Amino acid sequence: MANQDADTPIEDLDWYETPHYYDIVFDPDTASELQFLEQALERYGLSRGRRVLEPACGSGRLVLGMAKHGYKVTGTDLSKAMIAYTRARLREANLKARLKVADMAEAPPKGPFDLAHCMVSTFKYLQTEKAALSHLQGVCDALAPGGIYCLGFHLTDYDETEEDVEHWEEARDGVHVTCDIRTWPPNARRRLEPVRSNLTVTENGITRRTQTDWHFRTYNTAQFHKLLAKVPDFELVCTHDFEYNIDACFEMNDDQYDVLAVLRKRK
Repeated sequence: MANQDADTPIEDLDWYETPHYYDIVFDPDTASELQFLEQALERYGLSRGRRVLEPACGSGRLVLGMAKHGYKVTGTDLSKAMIAYTRARLREANLKARLKVADMAEAPPKGPFDLAHCMVSTFKYLQTEKAALSHLQGVCDALAPGGIYCLGFHLTDYDETEEDVEHWEEARDGVHVTCDIRTWPPNARRRLEPVRSNLTVTENGITRRTQTDWHFRTYNTAQFHKLLAKVPDFELVCTHDFEYNIDACFEMNDDQYDVLAVLRKRK
């Protein structure tokens, strides 16, 4: 169990610069996410290929998984540390993928791709309408006709007045990581919500604590549909949630917290 002693100093270290700890925290969902992506491509994809794009690929969990399953994978991330970590994992596994340090708001590497995915709310780092639109249009342009984009993010309740905390504890090979992600009520006018990640890591008997603060852009259902309408070549074919059940398809609504939208490029 990690030492939660509040006297342990907080390091000035962005959690995206510690890819191994980030990977440990999110790894438990990897198998479910991979299964969902393959099922979604089979059920909703019309291009019938195996070329995959992952914007904001992070520590490479899904890059590695899709490459193991025989897909031709391209991944991008703004963090050089994340891309270096992913490259090392691919080398160790004797697998190949195309990787690039890049901003999500920029045009992705040249396709065409049959599947694109961004599963864990990273889309909300794009804090302006212009950046979000550029991202969606760029992914759409990079898809083959009939290709799909699986986009996961949290909807915002603008009536919320209390802070919220998500808590994880995971361990791997003697490294124990506790992660708390705290969000505060959103600013509805600016469409921003404050977010803080706290990691407590115990490794080789030493405990470290890090704290990362940022803002997410907020969306309710109407705001997302308004943005999506500006990319007319995309159609929303189904909405799922972070249970990753391919048979649980529903209409996006403001009663949901997490949504996994399947967007398809029109032929």
